[in-house]
Amino acid sequence: MTAQHSAAPAPQSTAPQSTGGARIRIGSAPDSWGVWFPDDPQQVPWQRFLDEVSAAGYEWIELGPFGYLPTDPARLGDELAARGLRVSAGTVFEHLHRPDSWDDVWRQVGDVATLTAAMGGTHVVVIPDVWRDHRTGEAIEPRDLPEEGWTRLASGMDRLGRAVQEEYGLAIAFHPHADSHVGRQSEIERFLAATDPRYVPLCLDTGHVSYYGGDNLDLIRRFPDRIGYLHLKQVDPAVIERVHAEDVPFPKAVQLGAMIEPPHGVPDLPPLLAEVERLGLDVFAIVEHDLYPCPPDVPLPIAQRTHRLIGSCGLPSMEIGRPRTPSAGDRA
Repeated sequence: MTAQHSAAPAPQSTAPQSTGGARIRIGSAPDSWGVWFPDDPQQVPWQRFLDEVSAAGYEWIELGPFGYLPTDPARLGDELAARGLRVSAGTVFEHLHRPDSWDDVWRQVGDVATLTAAMGGTHVVVIPDVWRDHRTGEAIEPRDLPEEGWTRLASGMDRLGRAVQEEYGLAIAFHPHADSHVGRQSEIERFLAATDPRYVPLCLDTGHVSYYGGDNLDLIRRFPDRIGYLHLKQVDPAVIERVHAEDVPFPKAVQLGAMIEPPHGVPDLPPLLAEVERLGLDVFAIVEHDLYPCPPDVPLPIAQRTHRLIGSCGLPSMEIGRPRTPSAGDRA
């Protein structure tokens, strides 16, 4: 699909502006603690997540599924301040390729964007719904998006990106995802060609790109103006080979160990981060490690090792934070 945009001058954006130089702000997210749902007995309590992500050394976090962390801005602000944490983004899911989907997506955006803005965040990460049932693996939509679906998706995302800028002063970041219609590199490239760069930056999730054998470095080099946000993640090539051979749904792939602790998988993160710096990109780079479900004592050691690994890259533009010893002021 070819983008059809007006040649009129671009309006002034209300989205967060670049500093004009390379800056890579490293953070983490509830996902790296096995959190996929607002409330689930298999997940660590939110207080423990906040304590441990701070202790691991991260300063920036995402909100995770809306309702996992407190949704009252005053309370959440106090909890974050007690641990030296700040919010980079919230997350929503979209299905704008379906007819008459705008109102449902926009209601979800309203809650997330309001809290994100109140916390000083700058982005709303937008993830496309998947085409098959997570529990049964059965297809609920065609695996390949029909032409009319691509048209609705592109126009809907342009509308969403502009509306989030104008209503909340935030930027969206579209997140290609396994088992969605925008996961393979050819689909990502088609999506970028079909959407307006003024309103639709990309959240490049390195693990989801590698899940389908895509080339993260190639995407960064060829589309630097579209890279608005990063998720840092690795996949295990041996597990991924089985996933595709057996057509394993994404949640089951995660349970099989498709996502793996760096540096044991692909892509190699140091060259990727060096390329981001070389191009002068100013982005958040949020570490994610899909672990749902996992024992509660598993995430923190992984987070600590990954924090040290990324910090060892030694890039001048990198802002990674420091490990922190919990104080008496931290919440139990």
